[in-house]
Amino acid sequence: MGLFDKLKAGLAKTREVLTMDLDDLILGKKVLDQSLFDELEELLITADMGPQFTHDLIDDVQQRVKRKELQDASQIKNVLQQRMIAILKQIERPLVIPKNQPFVIMAIGVNGSGKTTTIGKLSNLLRNDGHDVLLVAADTFRAAAIEQLEVWGKRVSVPVIKQKMNADPAAVVFDAIGKIKAGFKGVVIVDTAGRLHTRTNLMEELKKVKRVISRELPGAPHEILLVLDATTGQNAVMQAKMFKEDIGVTGIVLTKLDGTSKGGVVVRIAGELGLPVRFIGVGEGLDDLRTFDSKDFTAALLD
Repeated sequence: MGLFDKLKAGLAKTREVLTMDLDDLILGKKVLDQSLFDELEELLITADMGPQFTHDLIDDVQQRVKRKELQDASQIKNVLQQRMIAILKQIERPLVIPKNQPFVIMAIGVNGSGKTTTIGKLSNLLRNDGHDVLLVAADTFRAAAIEQLEVWGKRVSVPVIKQKMNADPAAVVFDAIGKIKAGFKGVVIVDTAGRLHTRTNLMEELKKVKRVISRELPGAPHEILLVLDATTGQNAVMQAKMFKEDIGVTGIVLTKLDGTSKGGVVVRIAGELGLPVRFIGVGEGLDDLRTFDSKDFTAALLD
C-alpha cells in the first residue's frame, strides 16, 4: 500500500462522516437554500471542524451563491477543499533538525495521548534519516512509563537515560544534558509526565524540566512537541490552548487519526491555535507516524 493510500485508509472514519455524508447531502440538491446550509453546518461541526471554520465556510458559500458563482450544490465540495487547503497550508511546517549538532525535543501531553508511542515512532523516523537519538525517561511518576520507553528504545535500537521511579524528573534531564556536554551530537527526546494531581502541579513540573534544559544548554529545548489524541476532538483543542499558554508549544503531533471520525479537528487547531502540525499518526505500525502535508491530508479526506 502506498503512502497516500495508507493515509486515506487511516482517515477512513473522518472521510466517511465528511465525504459520504456531504455527498448524500448535496446529491441531487438543486436548490442552495437555508435547510441545505443548516445540514452542512451540522455535518462540519460533527467532524469537529469547529464553529469558526464552519461559520466562515457557510458564509463564503452563501456569498458565492449571491454573486451567482455557485449554481449547484455539488460545487460546495470544491469550496470546502479550497478553504481547508488554505487554512492547513499555514500550519504545514515540517520539523527541520540539523545534523551533527545537539537538538533537544521535549515531548509533552496528557497521559493516554500516545506520547511514549509517538516518541518511539519518531525515534525510528529520525534514525532512518541518519540521526543519532537518545531517549530520556523524565516521566518518573509512572513505572509503566519508564518501562514503555525502554521497550521502544530496544525496538528501535536507541539508548534510554533513566533513574528510578519517583526520582526528580529534572535530575534525569540533567543527566541527559550531561551526555550532550560530553560530546553527544544527536537528537535528545525527553518524555515527560502527563498526569499529576492538578493542572498546576503538572505545569510547574514541566516548567521546571524546561528551565533545567535551558539552563544547562542555552537555546534548548529546540522543540516543545505537544502530542494530542485526535479521538478527543475539541478536548484536544482545549489541551493545546492550555499547554500553549503555560509551557509554550512549538509543534503538534496529532495521533490516533485512524481511530476517529473527528479528523477535522486538525482544521480547528490550525484556525484557532496557528501552531504547526509536525506529524500525524494514522495507524499502529512503526511507520505510521508521518510528516503532515496539507494537500495530501485534504485529498485523503475529500477526493
